[in-house]
Amino acid sequence: MKIALIGATGFVGSAVLTEALQRGHQVTAIVRHPEKLPQHANLTARKADAYDAAAIAQAVAGHHAVVHAFNPGWGEAKIRELFIEGTKAIFAGVKQAGVKRLLVVGGAGSLYVAPNLQLIDTPDFPAEYKEGAEGARQALNLIREESALDWTFISPPALLQPGERSGRFRVGGDQLLMDGEQPASISVADLAVAIIDELEQPEHIRQRFTVGH
Repeated sequence: MKIALIGATGFVGSAVLTEALQRGHQVTAIVRHPEKLPQHANLTARKADAYDAAAIAQAVAGHHAVVHAFNPGWGEAKIRELFIEGTKAIFAGVKQAGVKRLLVVGGAGSLYVAPNLQLIDTPDFPAEYKEGAEGARQALNLIREESALDWTFISPPALLQPGERSGRFRVGGDQLLMDGEQPASISVADLAVAIIDELEQPEHIRQRFTVGH
């Protein structure tokens, strides 16, 4: 496949890039700093602003699928507003380019822990992640209104961390996955496996899903 990857130098994006290249896909990495990318025969670097829909449209045109792994950065004071601004521009750019398949990487905050109760709204949700999680939740609400795109939204489990690629994980829907009494976890490498699996063999068109060990 020809995959356009937005945010390819980030924590999740870099793992997705590695997984996609290992499987032989052609990847166009759309980033702010192309110099941070590795050299690879199947990798093309494109410098583009995620907040510029026209630039995104130009960069993703002609691809089979787009992966939105964009994140303004957890250190950004306006992370929620910037996440939504970038997400809207990416959605508009992908549609403008005529690409139908879009996979959005979100957060765990919008997963349900009880009926009508999402993780982000629980008392113990970490304050330092709340603004970013709210941005990702709003992105999910926005993508659910899309009828022109064959979209998928993936939420990692509560614990997303560095680690080895096992290729083994459980797949869930809108509920937070648990590991006994504790929230489930996953390595970023295995999250990337789930993302490329979904692009190769779509099972969650116009749905959100989650994965975890």
